[in-house]
Parts: sequence; structure tokens; C-alpha cells
Amino acid sequence: MSVGDDDLNWRVEQACREGWPAAAETVVDGWLLRRSGGRIRRTNSANPLRGKRGAPGKVIDAAEALYISHGQTPLFRVPDIADELEAALDDRGYKAEGGTIHLFSPIDEMADISDPHVTVSPEPSEDWLGARFRMEAYDETDRRVFREMTGLIVGDRAFVSYQRDSEIAALAYGVIRDGLLVVESVQTDARFRQQGLGRKTVGSLIGWARRVGASAACLQVVADNTPALALYASLGFSRELYRYHYRRKPHEPR
Repeated sequence: MSVGDDDLNWRVEQACREGWPAAAETVVDGWLLRRSGGRIRRTNSANPLRGKRGAPGKVIDAAEALYISHGQTPLFRVPDIADELEAALDDRGYKAEGGTIHLFSPIDEMADISDPHVTVSPEPSEDWLGARFRMEAYDETDRRVFREMTGLIVGDRAFVSYQRDSEIAALAYGVIRDGLLVVESVQTDARFRQQGLGRKTVGSLIGWARRVGASAACLQVVADNTPALALYASLGFSRELYRYHYRRKPHEPR
């Protein structure tokens, strides 16, 4: 990996983290311990920061102490660009889950498919939130956490939705951080899939980002989500930067 790649990777890492902020964050030995409650892993896991990080055993001990003190299962988000904990986590029996890819593209190389059926707003409407909760089958806790999270977002942002039959059929949101559009929460209602609505929705988000001056775009997508990968490729997300997965502490017998 070149120095240039490393700079871009960490720039994207920070932008994506800030595009989905956590309610509480604690820095320990070069790792950011994030907590929000609920089931969403990204905001309830330990994430590496760029630069010098502590010895693996010391980092794991500190993270376990913090998460367990708050009644949470210790969880580490381990990207390829900072995988020094892997052997120590193996030794402690941590299980791997949730392989995910970071994709990237300069904004000028991306499709702009702005569509008049797509609504663009700086705030999530109740209809937008309701559709998001329905499509993700969020429980009451995750609904509260997601509402709080959207209120913590800093920077230019847009919540986009595609209307079909007087209801939201597809949605997403985007945040501009350090000149990067971070694409988040891309969803299409199961009743309206295979109709190109996701492409029109994200394409309109890209158009918005271009108008407000973003230089590039990035997102995270589950590695085995073939339809999503095809959607993003059609929009111009042609470059994979790096991958990450989670490592979860197993439940200990009582």
C-alpha cells in the first residue's frame, strides 16, 4: 500500500465514522470505544484511530472493562488497515462476523441521475424515519438510537427519498465530511425492488453532493450483498479501498 493510499484510507475511515456518530466515545490507547446502545454494531464497537496504537492485550483489556461495565458485549471493528489485534482476539476466542467493503469514487466520475420523484431535505422527516424503521424492522430501542444519531451529524447532509404510490419506496442519506460524500442507509422497500428506485435515489444524492462541492464519495457495503454491489458499480463506485469485519467476545458460561 502506498502512502497516498494510506492517507485516503484513513480519510475515508474518519469520514464514514463521522457520518454515523455515536452517543458516547472514549479514546483508549489509539482506539475509539463507541457506545450508543441498541443493536447497531458500528456505534457499539471499538474502532482504530490513525497513528500509534497500544499493545493489543492492553487495548482489549481496556475495551472489555468499559463495555462490560455498561452491560454490553465487547465488540471490535477490525479494518484491514489496522489488524494488529487479530492474533490476540483469536487467543481470547473472539468470533468474526460482518465482512464489509469500503468503496470510493471521485465525484466527477459518478452518475448523476437526479429524479423529480426524489425529495432532498437537510432533516429526516417523520415519514422518512418511519420508512427507515419499517424497512429495517427496528425495535423501540434502535428507533430511539437512530433518531439520536441523526441529530448528532455534523456537516452538510441530505436525507433523500423516492415516492411511489404516496409512500416512501426507497431512501438514503448522505453527509459531507472533509470533502467526501458519505452514503448511508440505502434501502428500498421489498415491494418496490428491481425497479431502479435505489439507483435513482442514490443518484440524486450524488447530484446534491456535486452541487454542494464534494470532491469524492465513499460508502460501506456488506461484502456478500451482490445486488447492492451491482447498484453501486452502476453509479460509479468502482474502487475498493479496504475491508473490515467485527470480532465479538463469546458469552462465558455461568
